[in-house]
Amino acid sequence: MSGHSKWHSIKHKKAKEDAKRGNLFGKLSKSIIVAIKDGGGVSDPKDNITLANAIAKAKEYNMPQANIERAVKRGTGEIEGESYESIVYEGYGPGGIAIIVEALTENRNRTASDVRNTFAKYGGNLGESGSVSWQFERKGLLVVEKSALKDEEEFMLEAIDFGAEDIEEADGVFEVKVEPADFIKVKESFETNNISIKTSEIGLIPKSTVELSVDEGKRAMKLINALEEHDDIQNVHSNIELSQEILDAVDEG
Repeated sequence: MSGHSKWHSIKHKKAKEDAKRGNLFGKLSKSIIVAIKDGGGVSDPKDNITLANAIAKAKEYNMPQANIERAVKRGTGEIEGESYESIVYEGYGPGGIAIIVEALTENRNRTASDVRNTFAKYGGNLGESGSVSWQFERKGLLVVEKSALKDEEEFMLEAIDFGAEDIEEADGVFEVKVEPADFIKVKESFETNNISIKTSEIGLIPKSTVELSVDEGKRAMKLINALEEHDDIQNVHSNIELSQEILDAVDEG
């Protein structure tokens, strides 16, 4: 078990910001639609792990079942809608942090222009494909609150048996890292064994993080937040190490 979390503060901040956004359900719907189309039209989550993950995330954010079903129908073509494509942008932010932007858009040129302008406005710049992606790895992450566990040692042993690759402890939680292909299996094993999951997702996790000054960190978070607020952008990943001082500075504006 590792002793220091590289991404908990980033995920915590992101979840806090996501919850405030009125466009969150729209983004979740897009991910469901694209998961079905990229999966060859397969609409059964049991046979489409990407779709299963997308629906699980939608439910985690309390997206109404009617919205989920409507998104599935749009993905299968039962209901007409926009045709989205996945695009990934890579770049650098203030202090040289690496940033990866995952977007779903029906207008590639518009989104590319908006992303480029946002990077420039907040002191960053876009890079070439592959320029920063080597600094990240795609993993499944399940967060479990320590206060909800009867026996922490037993939990860790069970998590390993279920397929956990690594377990990290941070800020009152255990973060369980798994291979994307094992994500659903491990999550279902936790649920079956009454292990309460605080949050879970599959995403890009930085292999290491970069510490910034409070001023640089504040500017970097302004860039990240501006990108995340864009309707076409699904996820923004970075390798910033968020200190409490930076979080407080961001909250203060």
